Formats: sequence, C-alpha cells, structure tokens
Amino acid sequence: MRKRSVNNVEDKTVKRYYRLKQKQKEIEQELSELRGEIVKHCTEQELSELEIGSYKVKIVAQERKEFDETKLFAALPDPEVWRLLSKPDSSKIAGLIKLNVISEDTIKDTYSVKHLSLLQVDKK
Repeated sequence: MRKRSVNNVEDKTVKRYYRLKQKQKEIEQELSELRGEIVKHCTEQELSELEIGSYKVKIVAQERKEFDETKLFAALPDPEVWRLLSKPDSSKIAGLIKLNVISEDTIKDTYSVKHLSLLQVDKK
C-alpha cells in the first residue's frame, strides 16, 4: 500500500472517525464502571431483579467453560476430532457433545468454569 496526500474530505472523515473511537472508549469505560456499581449493589442486596423508577434491572448468572488446550488435546487425541475443532471453542465443543462425537465425561477435567453476571436494564 502506498501513501498519498489526503484531500479535505478524507481528512475530515479520518478525524471524525478518530474522535468517535475516542468517545466510544470513554463511553465503554463509563458503562463498565456503572455496570460494576449496579452488579455490586444487587449482589450485596442478594437481588437478581430490581425495579428503580421506570427501569427494571436484571442480573443473569452465566457459566462459561474455559478450556485448557493441553488437557483437551490429551483427552481427545483423535486427529479427526481436532480437525473439526482447530482450537478449543466452547460452542463447537458443545456441538460435538450434542452430536455424540465426544462425551462430556471425556472432557470433564479439561476446563474451568468461569461465573459471569450479565446485566440487563430495560425501561418499563
């Protein structure tokens, strides 16, 4: 790719894009902080749902499996299965279990479970 001089329209577009990306980072940071405060409050109060004014807050608990590639490879040495996976991907592994290509028991020691709290805020 070669460099060339930028005309005024392209310059404005690039500047605008850069400013919006900076705003996006700021907004995502603030959302993360607010989310943390709301989840902390609900956890302290042992609430999974809360109504505040015209808003409904809901905390949804979720578990996510994080696979150890070395342990998974040892548990599933069949190269044909690895060709289907290519890398530890939770949704692909779940699909192979549903199709009875592999069993849950075979991989039981190959992952850790991460507990997440998802936040949903809706207007009533």
